[in-house]
Amino acid sequence: MPLVIKSTAFAPNGGIPIKFTCEDDDLSPALEWSGVPQGTKSLALIVDDPDAPDPKAPKMVYVHWVLYDIPPSATGLAEGMKTDRLPKGTREARNDWNKLGYGGPCPPIGRHRYFFKLYALDTTLGDLGSGAKKADVEKAMAGHILEQAELVGTYQGAHGPAKARR
Repeated sequence: MPLVIKSTAFAPNGGIPIKFTCEDDDLSPALEWSGVPQGTKSLALIVDDPDAPDPKAPKMVYVHWVLYDIPPSATGLAEGMKTDRLPKGTREARNDWNKLGYGGPCPPIGRHRYFFKLYALDTTLGDLGSGAKKADVEKAMAGHILEQAELVGTYQGAHGPAKARR
């Protein structure tokens, strides 16, 4: 059975509801996964947007959430996940707002794609430091990925970023 990640909040390649964005409550969507391969020691989750700042002229991949050392026994994350509710042992790296935790879609223009990428690893990554970012997690994961899965959602802001980041 292959590794699969899905959400009850949106269909694959479907629209992400506004409550999971900066224009509303900025909650993380509920995520579920299955098919974690035998020998998995930890999972990692990276959520990013390759369409920043403008899907017609992307210049960067914007990072929205980075979790690692998720225990392989975990089968998902509840809606509105916060640091104190993460599965025991899970670590966080900083997003592109230089904060820990989830930062939802907040596109300045156009419809963006948001990739929720789940990695099954044959090791735990350990403490990568308080300033760790996606690149640090990816470097530590290199050569340790058993399998990966992704879920893509899309979002186009109603009027651009309506709320300041918290």
